[in-house]
Parts: sequence; structure tokens; C-alpha cells
Amino acid sequence: MHAARPLFMSLAGPLLAVALAVFGGLATTGPAEAACLSSGEARDAVASGQAARLSAVTRGIDGDVVNAQLCESGGRLVYRLAVMQGGRVVTIVIDARSGAVLGR
Repeated sequence: MHAARPLFMSLAGPLLAVALAVFGGLATTGPAEAACLSSGEARDAVASGQAARLSAVTRGIDGDVVNAQLCESGGRLVYRLAVMQGGRVVTIVIDARSGAVLGR
């Protein structure tokens, strides 16, 4: 039983970092960030051509995408990505139509 504890402890730090990065900011989101689409609305936006497929816009991203949301910001659709890069989670904002990186 004690053998499982070191493995858990070695994973606890990275898992906590991902959880805090992905969910920790939810209580402090501003009005622009609150306009994220539901999964059904996101599917409709992709089907109608208002947004590119997530797989297409994340091809050039260095790291592992751990969370993605399609949101309205500044009158356009953007993907807000949480990406694990070098052991830490960073937020990347991408134009949902063109795939251009708008911010990190």
C-alpha cells in the first residue's frame, strides 16, 4: 500500500497545477470571457463556417491542449486554450476563423 503513495505524490503537483490553471480562473472571469459557447453552439459555429475545427487551429501549438473553449470576444469568435508547455499551463487565445494567435 505504501508503494502507491510515492506515485500519487509525484503526480499530485502537476495534476493540481493543471486543475488550478483550468478551473481556478472561473471565479474571476470577466464579461468578455463569460461569453463562451456551449458544446452544441460550438458545433453549430463550426458546421456553419463561423469557426474552424479545433484540430485545425491547434496543429501548430507547441504543447498539450488540456482545455479548450470557443468564446465570443471583441465581436469575433476565439478559442481560449489551456496548454501544458514545459511543465506549466499557459493560456493561448486564437482567432477561431483564421487560426491566428491573438494572445498568450
